[in-house]
Amino acid sequence: MKIKYMEIQNFRRLKNCKIELGDKNTLFVGANNSGKTSAMNALVKFLTKTKTSMFTINDFTVSNWNTIIDIGKILLKEELKEDEKKKITLSAWQKIIPSLDVWIEARNDINLLRTVIPTLEWENKLIGVRMNLEPIDLNKLYKDFLKALRAAETIRADKDNSEKYSSEEINLWPVNLLDFLERKLDKYFAVTYYTLDPDLIDKVKDIPQELSDMALPKKHNPLKGIIKVNLIPAQRDFLNSDFDSNANNKKGKLSEQLQEYYKEHLDPEKIPTKNDKEAILAIRKAEKTFDDKLVAGFENAIKELETLGYPGVANPQITISTKLSLIDGLDHKSAVKYSLTNDGTLELPEKYNGLGYQNLISMVFKLMSFRDSWMKVGKASDEADDEDEGIEQIEPIHLVLIEEPEAHLHAQVQQVFIKQAYKVLRNHSELGDSDEYVTQLVISTHSSYIVHAAEFMDLRYFKRIRPKDSKDIPISVIVNMSDVFEKKGEINSTERFVVRYLKTTHCDLFFADAVILIEGAAERILMPKFIEKFEVLNSCYISLLEINGSHAHRLRPLIEKLGITCLIITDLDAISSNEVRKSVIPQRRKGQISNSSTLKNWIPGNEDIDFLLNLEETDKAVLLNKDGDSFVRVAYQTPIKISLLGKRKVEMLSNTFEDALVYKNFDLFKTMKGTGLIKRFNSAVITCNSKTRLSKKIFEILKDKNIRKAEFALDLLFSDEYDNIKMPDYIEKGLGWLEEQLKRKREQLLQEETICE
Repeated sequence: MKIKYMEIQNFRRLKNCKIELGDKNTLFVGANNSGKTSAMNALVKFLTKTKTSMFTINDFTVSNWNTIIDIGKILLKEELKEDEKKKITLSAWQKIIPSLDVWIEARNDINLLRTVIPTLEWENKLIGVRMNLEPIDLNKLYKDFLKALRAAETIRADKDNSEKYSSEEINLWPVNLLDFLERKLDKYFAVTYYTLDPDLIDKVKDIPQELSDMALPKKHNPLKGIIKVNLIPAQRDFLNSDFDSNANNKKGKLSEQLQEYYKEHLDPEKIPTKNDKEAILAIRKAEKTFDDKLVAGFENAIKELETLGYPGVANPQITISTKLSLIDGLDHKSAVKYSLTNDGTLELPEKYNGLGYQNLISMVFKLMSFRDSWMKVGKASDEADDEDEGIEQIEPIHLVLIEEPEAHLHAQVQQVFIKQAYKVLRNHSELGDSDEYVTQLVISTHSSYIVHAAEFMDLRYFKRIRPKDSKDIPISVIVNMSDVFEKKGEINSTERFVVRYLKTTHCDLFFADAVILIEGAAERILMPKFIEKFEVLNSCYISLLEINGSHAHRLRPLIEKLGITCLIITDLDAISSNEVRKSVIPQRRKGQISNSSTLKNWIPGNEDIDFLLNLEETDKAVLLNKDGDSFVRVAYQTPIKISLLGKRKVEMLSNTFEDALVYKNFDLFKTMKGTGLIKRFNSAVITCNSKTRLSKKIFEILKDKNIRKAEFALDLLFSDEYDNIKMPDYIEKGLGWLEEQLKRKREQLLQEETICE
């Protein structure tokens, strides 16, 4: 038994999205404001009962707010039309309220699943449960809202008040139904549960199935006894500072977690057994000894107090006694220490350990506690929580949610944690590889290091989708990484290449605002300098991926599926069109073709050099997919005119980044001093007085197999002329385009925030 997938509707920016869970691990990744936090909060609020799981009106998708306001307006009418009556029914509310569908792949355990099986014909199918945040009593909600609204309107209409105060000063609650629910949501709304029909899944693939008018909510949570949910939230506080004003703040401390674990699983005073007898007797003996010491110690003080008239006749007599518990041994500042020597002669209190290690230890200990509580280790097997009264069996599914585990953790520690977390949750004699009890771990993260250590197929990428209605806000959809590449039996070569490439580089493109694909080391070294020239780009999260032009197109399925804005900086790489297909100096009208797989197979999908040189800049960008608003653009070497002799300008055609850089900085390279390629380029621009000679000389230099392009870029970094280097035109135009794309998306985000306010 396991959770197959979940569907979230109308929760914040998650209008309608499907999240497929991995058998073991599932990672939520994506850029900022992409919906990762919304998804995790939806799971927390629907599946857990904590103080943080309280719903607010802000959990409703913003695009549905006007519908709620309109319902309030309809209620003000004396007579309603038939279509208006339909708009205020429970069925109408169910189309706009937050909800979560959980679909479970179940075995034929009728006794366990009796509350969720939809029909008697069910047999080893999926079982589905919908959780709706819906009105408890519509009539009472409407009655109380109208009463509050009319009371506010009465005060607004009062002439005395209107003369004394302006309309702006009298800001009375509520203004509308949305305003009413902002304060009263928890009073009038609650989570209700419905069973879903697995036979309807194939009929409604893109949207969740609708509840029939005859559907009745369950009296109790049908997933109770089936799924156990635990959460490690993102905010983990540690008492680590000598300047912490709140000495009693122990939240997140290992010592506190030890106490909690002790109380639940080890406390001898909690349903004591024969094995606990010795410890309990030791405690009572200590209490007696301590009481005798206290009585003797306070004897004179109590007698002195009696001389002052207390306790007198009517007042109670003062007595002193103790109540000791074994847990008291863990309830102090030095309960947990860190030994600095093997023999324990040097120790430091818990707060002197680094925040990263405190966080790591805390999370691992919580995972252990979650596991042991689930498997009812120790005292947990003898006592059930009030909510679980009468449920003796162990839930077959253990769902563990972890928000941003990377807080304070070193990169390597992050990778270790993600590799070991699941193992910790399964470290029990009845777990291991057993499928009788299933553990599913869900992690939301902003860390490329955690993604690097995870399996590619476990990633769920959150991307923003531009709304069709200009008044609406962007929503988010989830991309399952296991569905990125076309499946033809086994893993294809493209998928294998991409997965291996990401493993050998980094995975920050899953969190980036945009990605730039570049050719080689020289571009990678100098690109940050070029990006600095653009204000917006310099403030955005840009992922630079160094990938040869012959392989960039292999990332196409991933880039298009992610819908992430992409700039591809590649080389023209002219070759002869004959059978030899050798590298040549770019020339017009010579029948040359490009050797770039990106240009041939992706954008613009044409290899003809003349076509590429004449292509308009506006034709170098295409929409990534029909559902999104992101584009991919290609940038390659374009013609440039330079002055060779006096004022006479000639057109130069470049093949690579290096010769394009030389032509763009032609005058600078005449005076630039250096070694390696700098020296050779300097000699070429000084000695060659014709277009033909210069082109040939530069071409020969770059054909030399002994040249080191990365070293050339590093030499430029250390050059006195570094600040004066200009980027090639094709790169400048490409980066300018990228900046406009991100500027547009930033404006959309600001509009969204304005709508939400």
